[in-house]
Amino acid sequence: MKLAGPLLVALAVALLLSALSLVTWRQARALERLEELDGLKRESSLLTAERNELESRVQVLESRGRVVRTARERLGMRTPSDGAGEIVLLPGATP
Repeated sequence: MKLAGPLLVALAVALLLSALSLVTWRQARALERLEELDGLKRESSLLTAERNELESRVQVLESRGRVVRTARERLGMRTPSDGAGEIVLLPGATP
């Protein structure tokens, strides 16, 4: 029975070390996940900024001033000068 005391102490120390190792491992995993989350947030922020920039560019490209200027330059179009006489309405579906 003299071995029971030291054996129990050794078992308790082993259990304590195992529990501490488990806690350390879980903390390391949690820190890795937090780093991954931060990276994804940064990437999301960059993509949002890029999307906003592209939307702004689309608005500029779709603006009436640019469309009219481009239609004049590339297609030779012009605005009617004598009112309704030069306006041609094309048949199509009504909105």
